[in-house]
Amino acid sequence: MHRWRDRVSPEVAGLPAGGQRRAPGLRREELALLAGISVDYVTRLEQGRAANPSAQVVEALARALRLSGDERTHLFRLAGLVPPGPDTVPAYITPSVQRMLDRLAGTPVAVYDASWTLLVANPPYAALMGDPSGWRGNERNGVWRNFLGHEGRTRQTPESRRALQAALVADLRATAGRYPGDQRLRRLVADLCAHSERFAELWDSGAVGRHEAARKTIDHPQVGALTLDCDVLTVTGSGLHIMIYTAEPGTEDAERLALAIVLGTQALVG
Repeated sequence: MHRWRDRVSPEVAGLPAGGQRRAPGLRREELALLAGISVDYVTRLEQGRAANPSAQVVEALARALRLSGDERTHLFRLAGLVPPGPDTVPAYITPSVQRMLDRLAGTPVAVYDASWTLLVANPPYAALMGDPSGWRGNERNGVWRNFLGHEGRTRQTPESRRALQAALVADLRATAGRYPGDQRLRRLVADLCAHSERFAELWDSGAVGRHEAARKTIDHPQVGALTLDCDVLTVTGSGLHIMIYTAEPGTEDAERLALAIVLGTQALVG
């Protein structure tokens, strides 16, 4: 894994490159930050002292290291795991999608898999919506957070919330049909049905809906309310959802967005 770390520069990964560096690639601390695991765990993995890493950890490392499809498969096998098959929701961000994300480095962007589990959020997105690096398990799933999690920064009316919930459930049901062998997705649906009457009602009713582009008002704790365009692009084949927030140039919302990004990214690297 050390060889793969050396291949990824901090600038490419969206991290500051300040200070003296003994190698051009990622430090263990930076890889740990990108993958959402501890530095100690990265160290133990590289030294062969960490037993049985989970598929989620291996997938996160593969994304952080920007591995190719064959390299990702090799990493799974090194960890003693079977690479995800066609019945499993894809969590692989292809090089072409990664290049698109790199070109949007100054724009709030998050990538979710087909079941609306967050895979990666860039620093501007974390600055705008709150840092998701500490989220674990179902907390990383947008459907779960909408039904069972804490209120986020997006302002919603009762009508818009109900419409969004119906769309998310319809989307999740379609995903479950495409990936019948995904055990993690089955557990997510069972947990939601058991703990949210609203979700269970929508799931059983066969409600339909579609997640569409919208104007969203974000209540930011430092810059106040700002209204942005939220577009969701879906990658054909993998079902990846790319969520992008933008503001019309020259507006007060654009100024507030720029300020929120500066303040937030300073806090993230500080």
